[in-house]
Amino acid sequence: MKRITLLIYFCVVIVFTANAQVELCQGAYFTEEQGKAFLDQHITASLHDWTNRAAEIRSHILEGMELISFPPSPGTPAIINEKKIMDGYTIENVAFESLPGFYVTGNLYRPLKKQNSYAGILCPHGHWRDPDGRFQEQMQIRCAMLARMGAVVFAWDMVGYGDALQSDHKITKALKLQTINSTRALDFLLSLPGVDPERIGITGASGGGTQTFLLTALDQRVKVAVPCVMVSSYFFGGCTCESGMPIHKKGNYQTNNVEIAALTAPRPMLLISDGDDWTKHTPEVEYPFMQKIYALYGKRSAVASVHLANEKHDYGPSKRKAMYPFMAKYLKLDIKAVEDANGNIDESKIKVWEPSALQVFTDAHPRPANAVQGDEAVLRLL
Repeated sequence: MKRITLLIYFCVVIVFTANAQVELCQGAYFTEEQGKAFLDQHITASLHDWTNRAAEIRSHILEGMELISFPPSPGTPAIINEKKIMDGYTIENVAFESLPGFYVTGNLYRPLKKQNSYAGILCPHGHWRDPDGRFQEQMQIRCAMLARMGAVVFAWDMVGYGDALQSDHKITKALKLQTINSTRALDFLLSLPGVDPERIGITGASGGGTQTFLLTALDQRVKVAVPCVMVSSYFFGGCTCESGMPIHKKGNYQTNNVEIAALTAPRPMLLISDGDDWTKHTPEVEYPFMQKIYALYGKRSAVASVHLANEKHDYGPSKRKAMYPFMAKYLKLDIKAVEDANGNIDESKIKVWEPSALQVFTDAHPRPANAVQGDEAVLRLL
């Protein structure tokens, strides 16, 4: 009898585990054909229908992330140090608590030119190493350029990158933690003197693109979004920080990242895609779907697409040069501040620093004593 009971127990565990795995949509969960068919089946006929669908999608995202009840902010002051004065902008190293004992770490770029108010832009990074995410040349250049255009810009580490070494990147609830961190990054940006809450943008590529459309979908304080090389009808993100929790599927319910990105509507969004990854069909699949959703609001022109068919998966110069004027248009930035005499975007005035110069925690500025350490300790916070 005892053996039978144990056998039943293990069968239940196996079935439960299998069902739990089915709820996760990871990587190329759909085929390309299935992704297109899904979007074709989910074109809504009216704004009323889409509003109901959007509410359902948001609810499932928050439930899947275990964020129906959002944790309170620790409210401790941010650490800001090592200010560098550059050509038209400054850089500072920053850390603040998103949860008691967990520190968001990053760099704050501010324009030197004094203004009555400033746009604020969040710049999450993707899964690039050597150097780690926010230290990448493509990150430093876009942050500095946006600051020279008049925005206050914040770039921060993904979990397990840069200074955020309190746990491994691929902890089971990385998606939950990074969404909390993104929200606290937005809180921080809005707390800075002069930042205009009506001019808040976000842009990131790859995994940073996922953070871009997820935060914009969940937080109406974001007014403009530019996800780069990430919005796909069939690819759901390949990392635990993107699809490691059940935000896309539960029972008969199913969504994909295009529908999640469409929750941005009617706020302006630019899709940047390339011909060498899962965004290769954007002009004929993802973008038309987005246009139809925006049209329900009478805002079809607020969504745009730049497709670079001969390029690869990055946030390189031509992708950045597509983003700058879009941000300038909708966040009222000074595009002329980054143009040369011929009216071309000029990134040559940006200095790219070694990671050591941008690190928050050093011998001179040690990590706070209350910082929790290790995967288990971080997961207990969650």
